[in-house]
Amino acid sequence: MKNNSHSAAIAIALLFVGFTTSLSAQNYPFELPKLPYAYNALEPVVDAATMEIHYSKHHAAYVKNLNNAVKGTKQESYSLDELMLYAGELDEVIRNNAGGHYNHSMFWNILSLHNPFNPQTEVGKAVTGTFGSLDSLKKLLNKAGATRFGSGWAWLYVTTDKKLAVCSSPNQDNPIMDISPERGIPVLCIDVWEHAYYLKYQNKRGDYLSAILDAINWDAVNKNYTEALGSPLLKTIEKETWTELSTFHEVMAGTFHPSEDGDLKPIRERSGEFLAKAKALQSGKIPTSFNTPEIKKSIDDLVRGANALNQMVLKKADDKSLSKKLGELHDIFHTIQGLCRH
Repeated sequence: MKNNSHSAAIAIALLFVGFTTSLSAQNYPFELPKLPYAYNALEPVVDAATMEIHYSKHHAAYVKNLNNAVKGTKQESYSLDELMLYAGELDEVIRNNAGGHYNHSMFWNILSLHNPFNPQTEVGKAVTGTFGSLDSLKKLLNKAGATRFGSGWAWLYVTTDKKLAVCSSPNQDNPIMDISPERGIPVLCIDVWEHAYYLKYQNKRGDYLSAILDAINWDAVNKNYTEALGSPLLKTIEKETWTELSTFHEVMAGTFHPSEDGDLKPIRERSGEFLAKAKALQSGKIPTSFNTPEIKKSIDDLVRGANALNQMVLKKADDKSLSKKLGELHDIFHTIQGLCRH
C-alpha cells in the first residue's frame, strides 16, 4: 500500500477530520483508516520503514481478518463499539482482530511531534490534578508498558467515575472490553508489541517507551478525553460494571420468563435468592450516573415487592397470584433499566 507524500504539517492539520469520531461507529465491512501523516512524519522517534510495515501490513491484516471473521455471522451487524463491549462472548479471532483494529486506529491518531502537552486544556488540567504532573503520568505509562509481560498495550483511560487512570492489557485487549479488569474509554494508548519498535529499537522496549511518550499528540488526546466524558459508551460500561444489577437481572430472567409460559416452579424455588439479590442491589454501591432519587426509589420498591413475593411463596400462594406479583416486579426492574438509559 502506497502512502501519499503530503507534508507533515498538512497531515497534522487534517488529523482530526473524522478520524476518531467515525472509528467506534464503524460497521462491517470495516476499513483501514487513512494514516493521518506521512510514514516519515514521526522520525527520529519512529522510522518510516517501521511505520509503513506496522500500518500497511499489521493493521491492514487486522482489518482483513476481522471482516473475514464476522462475514455471514450475527456479528456482521455489530458496530466496532459493540465488538469491544461484548468481546468476552465472541470468537477469539473476532475479539483479537477487532481489538487490533480499534487499538491501532487510536494509536496512529495520538502520535505527533508537533502537538505538545498543554496544562491549560481539559485533559491537561485532569492530568495535573490526577497525577501531579506530566512526568508522573509518563512514569506510570512507562511502567505499565515495561511490565506488561509479552505483548500488549499501555493505556490512559477515562473510568466510569470520569477520572483518568493508567493500566495495561495483553494482546489486543483494551479497557472497553467486558473481559478487561479495568473498564472505561481509552484516550491514549502505547503499543508494546515488538512490531511497534523492532526496526529501530530492536528489543529495547524501555528506549522505545521513553521516546514514544515524547511523541504524543496532546491535541488529539484532549479531543479523545472531552468526547469520552460525554460518551454514551461510558454510561453503557458503567451500567455493565454494576455487578449487583447484573446478578439481579440473572435471577429475574431465570424466574420471570418461565412464568410467562405458566411455569412457576423457578420462582417457588428461588424466591429467597430473588429477595437476597434485590437486597444486595439496595445495599450495594450505585454507580455515579445512576445514583438518582428515582432509581433509589425503584430499588426500594423492588425490595419491598421481593419480600412480599417471598412471603407469598412461603405461604404457598396460587400460581396466578405469584405470576401477577412477579410481573409487577418485572415492570419495576424494567423501570430501573429504563432510567439507566436516560
